[in-house]
Amino acid sequence: MQLKLFLLFLLIIPGLSGIAYGHTVDVVGEYRVEIGWMNEPVVSGETNAIEFYVSPLIACPEIPEALKCAESQKFQNGIPDLRKTVKMELIFKDENIMLPLSPDHNIPGKYYAFVNPTVSGFYQANILGTIVDTSISLSMHPPKVSERAYIEFPEPSDITITQMIDGHTALIEDVGDMKESINNLEKNQSNNMEYVGIGAGIIGIIIAIIAIAKSKN
Repeated sequence: MQLKLFLLFLLIIPGLSGIAYGHTVDVVGEYRVEIGWMNEPVVSGETNAIEFYVSPLIACPEIPEALKCAESQKFQNGIPDLRKTVKMELIFKDENIMLPLSPDHNIPGKYYAFVNPTVSGFYQANILGTIVDTSISLSMHPPKVSERAYIEFPEPSDITITQMIDGHTALIEDVGDMKESINNLEKNQSNNMEYVGIGAGIIGIIIAIIAIAKSKN
């Protein structure tokens, strides 16, 4: 029972927070690549940048899986001079923009793709081009962009109806995602009906939070 609760909280806590911290790591050939937001927590309506790191992948004899090997390492000995050979395509739903990379002049192998994410939600970053002699066409996902209105204090007097609707829509979408995940758990564990009660209780709490937020606005 304790294990089931632990797994359920792992599923729900990220959706409740709306903010995910940290960077995402992947592997391309003999290189370790990493992305993340420059300023965290990242919120809509603020100029920010996606940081992009490229460094050689150091061999891990004790870790045969390349991705886990890369995740066990820290960025070091970065690969310079990729500004002209690598670009980043940022995608949000049906919209996309191609962003150039600006090198960090103090840290070789570290680059910035500056952008102002105007809408909260999850973005996809496609890394395209060539790292030295290695082609790269990789999709990565930086942490979620949060709704700016939720961290402003005091609440701005000129907040618009559109901003409020966007914020509540984001919460409702998160609740929908959690309901779907709970349904999947129920299907996989049809004999463990306690998931139903736990999931319903948590969803009720979320709906109550939304109602309170609406009443404040």
